[in-house]
Amino acid sequence: MNGSRNYAIVTAAYWGFTLTDGALRMLVLLHFYKLGYSPFTLAFLFLLYEAAGVLANLVGGWLATRHGISRMLAVGLSLQITGFLLLSLLSPAWTAAMSVAWVVLAQGICGVAKDLTKTASKSAIKLTAGDASGRLFRWVAWFTGSKNAMKGFGFFLGGLLLEALGFRGALWAMAALLGCVLAGVLAFVPPLMGRAKASRSLRELFAKNRGVNLLAAARVVLFGARDVWFVVGVPVFLYSAGWTFTMVGAFLALWTIGYGLVQAIAPSLVRRSDDGLSTEVPAARLWSALLALTTFGLVAAVALDVPALEWVVVAGLGVFGFAFAVNSSIHSYLVLAYAGSEKAAEDVGFYYAANALGRFGGTLLSGLLYQWGGLLWTLCGAAAMLSACWAVTLLLPLGSGRADTGAAIGAAGQGG
Repeated sequence: MNGSRNYAIVTAAYWGFTLTDGALRMLVLLHFYKLGYSPFTLAFLFLLYEAAGVLANLVGGWLATRHGISRMLAVGLSLQITGFLLLSLLSPAWTAAMSVAWVVLAQGICGVAKDLTKTASKSAIKLTAGDASGRLFRWVAWFTGSKNAMKGFGFFLGGLLLEALGFRGALWAMAALLGCVLAGVLAFVPPLMGRAKASRSLRELFAKNRGVNLLAAARVVLFGARDVWFVVGVPVFLYSAGWTFTMVGAFLALWTIGYGLVQAIAPSLVRRSDDGLSTEVPAARLWSALLALTTFGLVAAVALDVPALEWVVVAGLGVFGFAFAVNSSIHSYLVLAYAGSEKAAEDVGFYYAANALGRFGGTLLSGLLYQWGGLLWTLCGAAAMLSACWAVTLLLPLGSGRADTGAAIGAAGQGG
């Protein structure tokens, strides 16, 4: 019962965080595009946000193991509020260079906040799932899917608040919302949940099992392949094709919501095995191959300049989103299946550091490739990354690590 309660509380807290995080991305993108910033400069505004996540995940996992998940959630939420308040101080009187530097700094703080909060929240699932058959996969899928759907609603919220309250007023409103979430975490999440003996050296911190290491490598290219078109390429392409800001924002929001809903139902699309790996790993290989093939199809469509290209791209990205969501959900489950219970937060942090590294690379390439070769080059970059992702999944172990994991889930249930 306590496990279910803690899972519900952590999930609700992360929903609130993700709602404002999605709104922040839309606020910054629309506000600064209206001010005349180039596609590459827009990508640059998000670079520190993504880069900060690499270190934040590694350190966050270690800190959550050492000090408890509740404390890391509180730190992450507090940093996000700080980032919002700093952004609200931005002045139109500042020079362009100073404005960019200030936004990058504030976004960097929000990037640290996001990944500290995500690592702590995902680690909490490992501790609260218990040893019931299939519960870990279902809970991971629901958590991941629902938070991405919430991020899509955040895109709508960002546009709505920007129009209704302006840039500064929207940031203040989101800071107030997170203040309420922070109070709930401090009041209801057990302060020592997830606390264990942390690694004492960098060598120990990075000494992950083969399954976690390979999943981390796959995660780098999987999320790089998404952001290489998502951050700048497709939004700018659709706008240049005659779409309005509202239409572009609606597409990104609906794509993200749909992606989240598919993630939530992913367990029903993947046959379960008694050992937790023997059918799940082949499923990861299959869905990686389907995702790569879908992207190569999009590359061909853009290269041939088919009629009504923007709608073909939209439809193709819908198929991409479905396959990507299933891939992401399977990977999120597998990292917890491979992870041990004693230092689950460290394993999850290491894995999501790779996730942040992929987002960083994808964000940088999104601006560069679009500026160099338009949408075609961004999709070619995505196809190359997804080919590498599929190749890595072929190396995932089918049996090693699960024996430890089975005991780990049981131990986690007793401690959560």
